[in-house]
Amino acid sequence: MKRIILSIAAVALVFNITACREVKENAEEAGNAVENAANAAGEAAENAANAAGEAVEDATNAAGEAVEDATNAAGEAVENATNAAGEAVEDATNAAGEAINKAGEAVNDAKDAAGNAVDKAGEAVNGVKDAAGNAVEKAKEGVKNTKDAVKNVTDH
Repeated sequence: MKRIILSIAAVALVFNITACREVKENAEEAGNAVENAANAAGEAAENAANAAGEAVEDATNAAGEAVEDATNAAGEAVENATNAAGEAVEDATNAAGEAINKAGEAVNDAKDAAGNAVDKAGEAVNGVKDAAGNAVEKAKEGVKNTKDAVKNVTDH
């Protein structure tokens, strides 16, 4: 009788050791899933930061070019007005009006370019938020699956 009880105890011990290994393997897999999700979120954040930096740089360059264009247009208008001094006052007034309109258009173009750059940066930030949220959800799911696996193993 003792041998039967000892044999049953030995078999139970073997099953228990096997179950512990499975729990350990499942826990390692969950840990790897969490680590992978964290790496993906970090990469997404880095990419978004780079995209935002590039968008700001593009907006700055566009604004600088627009200011330069406006300055050049104003300089050309002054030069044309000086050369046309002998012409009628009406011609000089029209040339100045055209120069002002061009400068206003250049400023509006710069404003539009800056607004587009800000929109792109916002989209990049939203992309990072979504990627991070998805990574967290996947990590939660991995932890839940591991917890369920551990529970299933310990319940049997």
